[in-house]
Parts: sequence; C-alpha cells; structure tokens
Amino acid sequence: MTDKHEQAEQWRDDVPSTIARSDDKAVRTYKETLESAEETYGDGERAHRTAYAALKHTHEKVGDHWEPKEHRGPSDAQAAQGAPESVRGRRETAQGVDANASREHLDEVAHRVGVAEPEKLDRDDEVRAIEKANARATARARRR
Repeated sequence: MTDKHEQAEQWRDDVPSTIARSDDKAVRTYKETLESAEETYGDGERAHRTAYAALKHTHEKVGDHWEPKEHRGPSDAQAAQGAPESVRGRRETAQGVDANASREHLDEVAHRVGVAEPEKLDRDDEVRAIEKANARATARARRR
C-alpha cells in the first residue's frame, strides 16, 4: 500500500458516506480541502461547501459515490462562480452531476444510474433525472 492510499483509508470514516465509497483521490481531495478551509473559515458549512466545490472540479457523482471526471473543471454554474461570488450569488447546483459534460457523457451516466431513455430528455431534465437517480442510490446505500 502506498502512503496516499493509507492516508485515504484512515480518512474514510471522517468524510461523508458518498465520498467514503469513492476512490482514494476523492477522499484526499475532500479531506485536504476541508482541513484547509476549516483553518480559514472555521468548522462549519462554509468549509464543507468549499471542500465539495473542490471535489466537484475533479469528480462527479454517479449513483452512490464519486468518480473522476474526464476533464477537470466546474460541474455547474454555481461551481463556476468561485468565491466570493458563489456566496453572494447562490445558484442552483447539479448536486455533483457534471452538468457541463458532453451530452454523450450524460447519456452514458444516465443509463448507468437507471434513467430510462435519457436521449428523449432535454439536457436540463436529463441532469435532474441523474440527480434523482443518484439520490435514490445514496439513500439505498445508507440503509445497508
């Protein structure tokens, strides 16, 4: 085992369950950003929002966990704003869905999470359908 893997394993109990079920990089990204944000903002909602924002630049939520994105960058309009604009001008988020991904990628993710006939949905409806499927998968995983 590598030091980075061991570090991620030690942190899995300290991160939200969807992140704990994800790859080592997701765990480290969230936890390292959270620790840095807590030093800056204190222990609270803003620090956690900052950690999720960092995670959403490298990973996307697929079902009950986070997977690396093909291309690094913001996943939705809220993530694209950056601070301090993101605090003042709060926009709706895509709940970890990479709303900026190609339509082809969204269709593939939608099929994987059980959205029926995503090709028939417009882009916004497809993102919302993936969000709902992800929420259902997370709820099932938490009941186990």
